[in-house]
Amino acid sequence: MKEFKPIKEGKVREIYDNGNSLIMVATDRISAFDHILKNTIVNKGKILTQMSRFWFDFTKDIIPNDLISIDTKDMPEFFQNEKFDGRSTMCRKLKMLPLECIVRGYITGSGWASYQKTGKVCGIELPEGLNESQKLPEPIYTPSTKADLGDHDENISYEESIDVLEKEFPGKGQEYAEKLRDYTIALYKKCADYAYGRGIIIADTKFEFGLDENGNIVLGDEVLTPDSSRFWPLEGYEAGKSQPSYDKQFVRDWLKANPDSDYLLPDDVIQKTIDKYQEAFELLTGKPFEA
Repeated sequence: MKEFKPIKEGKVREIYDNGNSLIMVATDRISAFDHILKNTIVNKGKILTQMSRFWFDFTKDIIPNDLISIDTKDMPEFFQNEKFDGRSTMCRKLKMLPLECIVRGYITGSGWASYQKTGKVCGIELPEGLNESQKLPEPIYTPSTKADLGDHDENISYEESIDVLEKEFPGKGQEYAEKLRDYTIALYKKCADYAYGRGIIIADTKFEFGLDENGNIVLGDEVLTPDSSRFWPLEGYEAGKSQPSYDKQFVRDWLKANPDSDYLLPDDVIQKTIDKYQEAFELLTGKPFEA
């Protein structure tokens, strides 16, 4: 049996080279504030993998994606065991574009902090008098650069995103920037409308895109998971305060309140996080989660 070793390890995922494809494995690690926490969240990787598959299928009418299979029977023998089952994605190889494509439908987090100081988010002027967690008149596109492990992503303006893309793809910066912005907004609107009908507000999220062998832009990485998005329960939503969440904001809030934790979570926070991820999966997909 051929042995495989990761060619790249991120905060949560491990990536393996499978010749003409990649195999991306979602671990149960969890990160916050650019640190990998000392705990794992049981079954988190499986929830992320299955949720991304759901959204890839839901959005394929807007843009093609890199998904080939999440069934380990379609993968080399090395991956056909319990360690990888349910958390592995075989996907097409893409040349990833150097941006995280963030879209905000509600004002919260770093966007709220920026708005309080300047009235703007990533250089975008917003109406006066907005409250925390308020829905924006229209979703806004606020890209960021991708940081290496341990570094911080940097929020940039749309105009700066053109320059970032132009450096790597001379003559294509403007075209790619426009397409990434338009795809990001279109994906968000369709998915946020759907989620709202299932009782979940998608406050914001991020997408990543790459180029296929023909130079077409393709959706990749993960899509609309609790790791890459802010999910709020629709029931009880009220602007003017922070919201309870189904995502890892719960973990961020606990860490902020416990600065001496050394990134170690207590058991009850771990269990609540598992429960929140699973509840979000079941609400959005309409199916029970099966580990």
